Amino acid sequence: MGVAGLVLGILSAAGGWIPGVSYFAWIFGILGIILSAAGRKKAAADNQPTGIATAGLVLSIVGLVISIIGLICTVACVSAIGAAGLLDGF
Repeated sequence: MGVAGLVLGILSAAGGWIPGVSYFAWIFGILGIILSAAGRKKAAADNQPTGIATAGLVLSIVGLVISIIGLICTVACVSAIGAAGLLDGF
């Protein structure tokens, strides 16, 4: 589970910077947090190293924050354009 959390964390952190993908990157971040936390718990119970799960947890949290900030910025920009009347022709 730690590897799956790491992959989802990478996708979330990388996708949070891309405007169209940031709409879905927060989902990857949440799933990555869940899988990484479960992987850390299982690895700690089995006396295995928890490094990959920890990296997945950190990347998932960072990706979640980046994607939420990107989503808020996108909504703010569209709202500002709409308030300025630039979308009246659409």
